[in-house]
Amino acid sequence: MTTERKATLSIDGQAPVEFPIMSPTHGNDCVDIRTLGGKTGLFTYDSGFLSTASCKSKVTFIDGDKGELLYRGYPIEQLAENCNFLEVAYLLKNGELPNATEKTTFENTIKKHTMVHEQLSKFYSGFRRDAHPMAVMTGVVGALSAFYHDAMDFSDADHRNVSFIRLVAKMPTIVAMAYKYSTGAPFMYPDNDLDYASNFMRMMFGNPCEKYVANPVLSRALDVIFTLHADHEQNASTSTVRLAGSSGANPFACIAAGIACLWGPAHGGANEACLQMLEEIGDVSRVGEYIKRAKDKNDSFKLMGFGHRVYKNFDPRAKLMRKVCGEVLSELGLENDRLFKLAMELEKIALEDPYFVEKKLYPNVDFYSGIVQKAIGIPTEMFTCIFALARTVGWMTQWEEMITDPEYKIGRPRQLYIGAAKRDVVPLTKRA
Repeated sequence: MTTERKATLSIDGQAPVEFPIMSPTHGNDCVDIRTLGGKTGLFTYDSGFLSTASCKSKVTFIDGDKGELLYRGYPIEQLAENCNFLEVAYLLKNGELPNATEKTTFENTIKKHTMVHEQLSKFYSGFRRDAHPMAVMTGVVGALSAFYHDAMDFSDADHRNVSFIRLVAKMPTIVAMAYKYSTGAPFMYPDNDLDYASNFMRMMFGNPCEKYVANPVLSRALDVIFTLHADHEQNASTSTVRLAGSSGANPFACIAAGIACLWGPAHGGANEACLQMLEEIGDVSRVGEYIKRAKDKNDSFKLMGFGHRVYKNFDPRAKLMRKVCGEVLSELGLENDRLFKLAMELEKIALEDPYFVEKKLYPNVDFYSGIVQKAIGIPTEMFTCIFALARTVGWMTQWEEMITDPEYKIGRPRQLYIGAAKRDVVPLTKRA
């Protein structure tokens, strides 16, 4: 990262001031304005932080124009094709892919921490059976700090490591318990003979009366979904985790904050909204009608699952998810599934229609992942929980990167105050 170039800021009535320009490995150069306030008495205004780099990071890089996503420098396509989710988790945390011995050790360590404290299971009974599972997730994950407070010295690498292991290992158990609670079915203990994704499916769909045999095609599909959602640069929930962690908050609280942010329909709820849209359209014969509505500026209908705030080209995760979608539906004999045929017709029109091509509204990962999860048997309201399960790896990696950065400070954004000017309180008897 070089800082040889300078940016000069000219302000009326003041001498010009210079700021270093920082060059990254990939992406846009950044003007280092950390001394702006002290040098000029001014701040910058950037609603939504769309032109502001909030941190230095080595974890994930997105090139939206090229449709490229890199984890620690590796293209997402290569990782999804050649690695399982826990290999990717190891990569994100440690910076390098594991060798065979490291992979086995890491996976065995995760398996040894999949159980949750028995008292934690009683938390679930405090929620209504019809509570949204993300509400349950926010509360239960935040409560983990009440059970695992033996490793809270985050200056200690071992303490950070055990927190990472605990969260990554226990999230599938916690998500599955949220689902089982909503159905009234008994909780299923983890089975350490199974891989990460198969174990999760067993806890979701198994019961104590029968032996559960995981379908390898479905397990692999879920594993790919986990990999594709493991991290995504400085998105809203990741920034929330970093901001919460900047105060020194424990990682369980930080991840709970990330889950709460992810719950928003503009973030993690997108795949749920996409499936709801397909259900609303209902049939291939009505696609033309809804395409017309999507183009109408005066119509509130939006074509969910198309376009992305970051990707101005094809979402690389969508290409992978499309392939997985076909494999799952073929395995389950659902090639003629109503929703899948509807989705394919929408995709065909969107990729050919000049309106969508010109605006680069390509199908994104949410367009396909909802169909895959529904085919597997995961209820729509659980989709965002699956997202949170996978993203916990990225959140914890970003959290650790932040608190070990020697330059890190507590987050304290400035504001452009546009409220009332200073004024005096008028006694009640004199107010009009």
